[in-house]
Amino acid sequence: MTSPLPPPIPGTAVGPVPAGVPPPPPDVRFASTLPVVAAVGAVAVLTVSLLGSKLLLDAVVGFGWPVAVYVALLATVGYGPSLWWCRFASRRWGTGQLSADIGLTPRLSDLGWGPVIWLGAIGAQVAVGAVVIALDVPIVGNTEGIEELTADRTYVVSIVISAVVAAPIVEEMVFRGVVMRGLASRLPIVAVVVVQGLLFGAAHVDPVRGVGNVGLVLVLSGVGIAFGVAVALLGRIGPTIVAHAIFNAAVLLVVLTGVADRLDDASLERVEEVGVVDQTDGSHADGDRDADCSRATLVLVDLPEWAER
Repeated sequence: MTSPLPPPIPGTAVGPVPAGVPPPPPDVRFASTLPVVAAVGAVAVLTVSLLGSKLLLDAVVGFGWPVAVYVALLATVGYGPSLWWCRFASRRWGTGQLSADIGLTPRLSDLGWGPVIWLGAIGAQVAVGAVVIALDVPIVGNTEGIEELTADRTYVVSIVISAVVAAPIVEEMVFRGVVMRGLASRLPIVAVVVVQGLLFGAAHVDPVRGVGNVGLVLVLSGVGIAFGVAVALLGRIGPTIVAHAIFNAAVLLVVLTGVADRLDDASLERVEEVGVVDQTDGSHADGDRDADCSRATLVLVDLPEWAER
């Protein structure tokens, strides 16, 4: 008489898998969980909502409303539709669990990875900025005028909330969440990282900056690619949300405390202003070069449109 089989180990399967239960996911860091249509829709919704927020700002900026009202209104118009699309895409093409579909599950380790990714993004920004300057590509920073309004405490609080809290969460959900996982259904991972980075940079185009958008888009694309590499390796967007927030917080700290002004005063008046963090610039307004001249200027990853007006 044979002895009975030992009891099954908890957590293991014995026998066939019940119908309707999906197979376990492959042991990979990053995988496509959404179709490419979700990525296209995410970019389209964000583009339309940002344009809508610009038009809305032009229409209501003369009313003299409190800054908090502008912030709430434009944040709703600029970011609300993207949040809705992320949820819709998860329910329509994913599992219905947004955190699982876009890698939003937070972990305590995100607080450790965030600063590391931030340093990598700074390196990417400086590298791209050096190329932009060497090739004399037009570039205009997006922090101009912020220091002129720092006397308004409501303004300061509003811009900090928008740039350090709302923007990092929403834009990481869109670009490193839905867009990356949608593109991964059609493209190899290297192409996914590059394309989403370029789309991230292009999303910050503002007609007011004119040709200066070219250099700014290239620099921010470098930052977006650095964030994309991190997500491809870690499989989650929590660390890049932290890095994104640190990036913007560091820039705002320098601008709002007046450090940027002091750096500006220490530079020659004829040095051309660019939008690269701590990037040496030897280009003059008339095209001359001086290797001894440098200027540390700043660019936010995503400055709200209302803050630039």
